[in-house]
Amino acid sequence: MARSAKSKIATKAKSDRLYQAILLLKTEEECYNFFQDLCTISELRSMEQRSEVAVQLDEGMIYSEILEKTGASSATISRVNRSLLNGAGGYECVLERMKEQEQ
Repeated sequence: MARSAKSKIATKAKSDRLYQAILLLKTEEECYNFFQDLCTISELRSMEQRSEVAVQLDEGMIYSEILEKTGASSATISRVNRSLLNGAGGYECVLERMKEQEQ
């Protein structure tokens, strides 16, 4: 059961504005441009890595395979796995929609 992450993260109007701004992006290019302006390369790479780890965990891959393919630490893989099992439901939502889009 997904819990609301808003109660944990978006406690200020500034947080709401960030998430509302993301929802306004309409194309992949707009996303690239916005996140390139918003984040450092290191922050983007970390988010990309966690996203890839989530996909691979969802596909049933084991930690050692994921570590080898992504270079993610076991701590990162474990954190993503905990989020998949008992998080706010964000990964599940995105993973489900990605699967639907592939069909």
